[in-house]
Amino acid sequence: MIAQETLDWLLGGDVCIQYQVRRDLLNSDRGSLRKRIATEGWGAGFLSLRRSDGHWGRAYYQPKWTSTHYTLLDLKNLAISPATEPIRRTVEMVLESERGGDGGINPSATIKQSDVCLTGMFLNVAAYFRAQERALRPLVDFILSQQLSDGGFNCRFNRSGAVHSSLHSTLSVIEGISEYDRNGYTYRLGALQSAERESREFILRHRLFRSDHSGEVIDKKMLMLSYPSRWRYDILRALEYFRAAGVAYDPRMEDAIAVLLKKRRSDGTWPLQARHPGRTHFEMEQTGAASRWNTLRALRVLKHFEADRLQDRQLLR
Repeated sequence: MIAQETLDWLLGGDVCIQYQVRRDLLNSDRGSLRKRIATEGWGAGFLSLRRSDGHWGRAYYQPKWTSTHYTLLDLKNLAISPATEPIRRTVEMVLESERGGDGGINPSATIKQSDVCLTGMFLNVAAYFRAQERALRPLVDFILSQQLSDGGFNCRFNRSGAVHSSLHSTLSVIEGISEYDRNGYTYRLGALQSAERESREFILRHRLFRSDHSGEVIDKKMLMLSYPSRWRYDILRALEYFRAAGVAYDPRMEDAIAVLLKKRRSDGTWPLQARHPGRTHFEMEQTGAASRWNTLRALRVLKHFEADRLQDRQLLR
């Protein structure tokens, strides 16, 4: 049960927060709120910084985090309408200009191989903004060529011969696959779904943040609550993926959920614990303060898994 004070506080935030709270926590999808995201608050702020050539920042991937790549990801995560025309034009432009010879996304002038992490993130954006399927086919082919034998992905596989998957890359790729599937694309969908299942299993084998050999925490930064996540993996971003993909509770998620619950403050909110260094267009929230983004995300994760967690605990008694 979410306290009314917490809901009121969330609903006092940016219009994109208001919309997602009503959609995901209150089961009241307010289309009128969604329409306002492009013209008010953070959404309008991002759109106002789009250059006349269709880019943000200096170029597609420079600098972090004001580049076109990360700004598109920010806009997608606001839940701005997929029909927003300036964004759709930029997505089309990127699909034409930033694709490497191997079919993936490659903004580098010196590195020949595309990056599967960037390609997965851009598939996430392009599928959300309803890019034409034929333009996404090279990305799909490239992603499928990059899966490792342990089920996941690593952006260094085609560059330096990585043999073990990365949680960072794996999550970025399957977020893209899930968005592609959710929006009705069909090209090589069966192969993508299989890769996504195997990648989910890779994450679950690691209990979302532990070594599959020693059980030790892989990286304490993965336990910190940041927003925006950028390319970095953390437990809340992983749990958000499982929720958005409609994946049922698995006991191997419990360690991460327990960490998340411990981070809830006495007032029912979650903090913004970390910010990834780099230039930004503007700051949506302050590090160390209560975070509407993280509170919203944590509450909808807990809502999604609550019934299954309760049933699992009853079975163990």
